Order: sequence, then structure tokens, then C-alpha cells
Amino acid sequence: MADHPTIIIKRKKRRGAGDDHHGGQWKVAYADFMTAMMALFLIMWLLNAVTEEQMVGIANYFSPSAASNSQSGAGGVLGGMSMIKPGALRRSMSAAGVTISQLPLSPDEVPDGEGMPAEQPTQESAQDVLENLEQEEFEKAEAALRAAIEASPDLREFSENLLIDMTPEGMRIQIVDADGRSMFPLGSSVMYTHTVRLLEQIVQAIGELPNEIAVIGHTDATPYQRGLGYTNWELSSDRANASRRSLVTAGLARERIVRVTGRADHEPLVEDDPFSPQNRRISVLLLRESAKPQGS
Repeated sequence: MADHPTIIIKRKKRRGAGDDHHGGQWKVAYADFMTAMMALFLIMWLLNAVTEEQMVGIANYFSPSAASNSQSGAGGVLGGMSMIKPGALRRSMSAAGVTISQLPLSPDEVPDGEGMPAEQPTQESAQDVLENLEQEEFEKAEAALRAAIEASPDLREFSENLLIDMTPEGMRIQIVDADGRSMFPLGSSVMYTHTVRLLEQIVQAIGELPNEIAVIGHTDATPYQRGLGYTNWELSSDRANASRRSLVTAGLARERIVRVTGRADHEPLVEDDPFSPQNRRISVLLLRESAKPQGS
């Protein structure tokens, strides 16, 4: 047996499926897992650290239409902005990738006709517009009233008893007495039929306007003869109130009448003749809306 060579048999042990952990593949998988965890924690930190405007900028950066063409870090996600301190301080040498706000350009920096806001109307200009519009409405009402009276055979002869003018308070329509054509019987507050008809035409002309109305009664300087304490003050007030009732009966909204007064002979139409018949009159005053205080 010493003459035979020694035979050595080596058995190669097969490695099973459970023996992979002895290789290096688990390191690759672990590295992928840690990378994913870091990305998750980075996203969570960014959500808490950046402002809403910066988040919009980040979203715009990853949008194909808003992707930066810059090759430097300043053109990246935060555009050269630091998130270390609150407030996101901007570096002076880097271009911004996130736009939070933009100050308006001064007139010298804006080209002619570009970028400048339209001039805002001032309170004075708005007031002027309101006054002009109101004046136009007054003139239309006056024209309609005169046309209606001229078109009426019964009232045409009283056209000269109708006086219309503009005052600081508004448009004043006056029905005045004249020789042989009175609006009320002497010393009475019961008006004639033609006076009622004239007031009806006034309502037709001003009924659609929004203006509040004052009604004023006037007399001449002739003393009231009946005595018993009844004077031209009471007579002018009673005539103004009778006119108010007639206006409402003709269709004028009663809430538009805000003042009914009697002035006796203290505001004569013909100042140099206090006994003139024209001083006996009824005034219907459309108060200017433009003259009201703001907010009233």
C-alpha cells in the first residue's frame, strides 16, 4: 500500500438560498433604503422650513414651463436664498428664482404709456360728475313740464304763472299769482282747479327723479283781515300743506316730501313791491342729491 498514491477527495459545499447574506448585495439594498429615508426627512424639513411663497417657487422650478435655464446654483430651487434664518435672506450676488413681491417702478423707470396705473378719480371730480348728471336731469324735467303745459289747451294760458330756476338748493318750480290769474282765492288755502292741474303736471315731470322735495308757501304783504290770531304765517303754511296733499294725490311718493313750510311775506319775489300779486306763490323745490353730505 505504500506504493499507491494518496487520494484526497475535496467535497465542495453548495451554498443555499439562505446564504446570500454572506455576500455584498444587502449593502446595496440598505443604501437604497437610507437614501429614500433621507429624501423623506429632507422633504418633511423643507415643508416646515420654507414659506408659502418659496414653496410656490419650488413647484414652479420643477414645472417644465418654469424650469430655470441657469447653470449656476443661484438659478436653482431656492434661487440663492438661505433658509437657515427665518425670513429667507436673499444673497446680494445671486439671481432670484422665487419671486415674492415686486415694488412698482418709479415714473422715471417706466416707458411712456406703459405700466403706470390709470389716474384715480378724485372726490372733487366725482362730485362734478354727479352735479352735471343731476343738472341734466333737472333740465329734462323742466323741458317735459313746459311741453306738457303748452300741449294742454286748459293750462297753456297759465304758462306765464310757472317760473322755473336753479338755486344752490336745487331746481325750484314756482306757481305764482298774476293779475286775474290767482292760484288760491283771496285769503283761502283751498286751491283752484287749474292749480291742481298744474301740480299734477309737475308730478308727471318730476315723479321719476330721486330728489327729495320741499314745499314752501308765500304771501304778499297785505295783512290777513279775519283776525283771531290767523296771519299770513298760518295762511302760507296752510297753502303749502294743501299743495303737499295735492302732490301726493297726484302720485308723488309721500316720503320724498321732507319739508313743508310757510314763509308769509318774508321772501318776496318782487322785492321792490311787497304787495305785488307775484309774491303770492307756491314753491316746489327739488333738493340737490349732490349737495348732500357723504354717507347721509
